[in-house]
Amino acid sequence: MDKGKKSDFNGTLKSQDTEEWLDVVFTRPIGYRWALFFNKFNVHPNVVTVLSIILGACAGVMFYFHDIVHNIIGVLLLMWANFYDSCDGQLARMTGKKTRLGRILDGFAGDVWFFAIYVSIVLRIYDDKIPFTDVNWGVWGFLLACLCGFVLHARQCGLADYYRNIHLFFIKGESGSELDSSDKERALYRETPWKGNWLWKLSLFFYARYTKGQERQTPEFQKLMQRLKNIYGGNIPQTFREKFRRCSLPLMKYANILTFNTRAIVLYIACLLDIPWAYLLFELTVMTALYFYMRARHESICRHLYNELDERLRNEN
Repeated sequence: MDKGKKSDFNGTLKSQDTEEWLDVVFTRPIGYRWALFFNKFNVHPNVVTVLSIILGACAGVMFYFHDIVHNIIGVLLLMWANFYDSCDGQLARMTGKKTRLGRILDGFAGDVWFFAIYVSIVLRIYDDKIPFTDVNWGVWGFLLACLCGFVLHARQCGLADYYRNIHLFFIKGESGSELDSSDKERALYRETPWKGNWLWKLSLFFYARYTKGQERQTPEFQKLMQRLKNIYGGNIPQTFREKFRRCSLPLMKYANILTFNTRAIVLYIACLLDIPWAYLLFELTVMTALYFYMRARHESICRHLYNELDERLRNEN
C-alpha cells in the first residue's frame, strides 16, 4: 500500500489505541477494500451492516452440523460477516455517513450472529454426552448457552465496547467517539412518535436499555464524569485527557479480546474439532475472569483519578 493510500486507509480507523493487531493487519485492510468497492456504487454503510447480519446469521446455522464441510463454510461466512462489520464503519468514516441508526445496527449485528451461533450449538450438542459422563447435554446445554449468551457474552461485549468509546472520548472528544448517554437516548425515545416510526422507536428503546446497562456496570466512571462536567463543563483539560489515556491504554488489549477475534478463533477451533461445548466453557471461565479483571482495573483507575482531582481542587481552594 503506497503512502497516499495508507493515509486514506488510516483515516478509516477509529484510533491506533483501540485497534487490535489482527484487525490492523488483516480485517481492516480487507474491510477497506470492500468500503472502496461499495463507495463506487454509493452503497450506504447501513446496507453493508444489514448484509453482515445476514451473513453472520447464515454462519451460525452452519455450526449446527457436525461435518467439517459445513463448519468450514460457517468459518468463512463469519469471517465475511466480520469483514463487512469492519467495512460499514470504515465506509461511514470515509463518506461522513455516520448515523445513530448505524451505531444501533452495528451493535445489533453481533447480537444476531451469536444468537444464531448459540442456538446452533445447543441443538448440535443436545443428544451428545457431557464429557466424562453418561448424561446428555440436553437441557443443561440450553441453560449453559443461555448463561453464556444472554448474561456473560452480552455484558462482556457491552462493557468492552463502552471502554473503547470512553478511551476514544478522552483522546478525540465527543465527535470522535460513540459514547452515548442513556438519558439522551431515553429523551429521544420519548420525543419520537410511534406513528410511522415504530421500528426506529423500538430500536431506541432497546438501545437506551443497552446504554443504561453499560452505565450500571461503571459506577466509578459515572461519578468521575459527573465531577468533570460539574467542574469543566464540556472543556476537559488536555492534561487530564492525556492522563486518562495513559491509564486506560493498557486495558484496551483486554477490551479487544472480549469483543470478536479471540472468541471467534476459539469458536472456529472448537467447532472444527467437533467439541463446540468447549467454546461455551471458554466463555464461562476465561472470558468471564477477564471481564471481571478489566472492570475492576478500570473502576480503580476512575476512583484514583476522581480522588486525585478532588484533592487538587481542595489544595487550590
